Amino acid sequence: MSSAAMTAPQVFVHTTSGRGFTPEEIASRCADKLVGIADTAHPAIREQARAYKATMAAVVAQHIREGIASDRTTVYNALKDAGHAELADLIRRL
Repeated sequence: MSSAAMTAPQVFVHTTSGRGFTPEEIASRCADKLVGIADTAHPAIREQARAYKATMAAVVAQHIREGIASDRTTVYNALKDAGHAELADLIRRL
């Protein structure tokens, strides 16, 4: 065991009320986990890292939206193939 002091991991809880998380909210949390920016970093590097993190969040959000659309297409086709055309159309309109 190392003699370095061990620290407890930080735990964060995110909630919504009456809805799920948006792609942007999920992407922001993803970027927070992927990019850490030290308060002690040089200001120019810190700003560059923040810009990179914002760009990363936008890219991740776009891919999440594409995944949602693709899954809805899959659900639509499965419902239509099962003979539930009206329900499939409701899903398509979401």
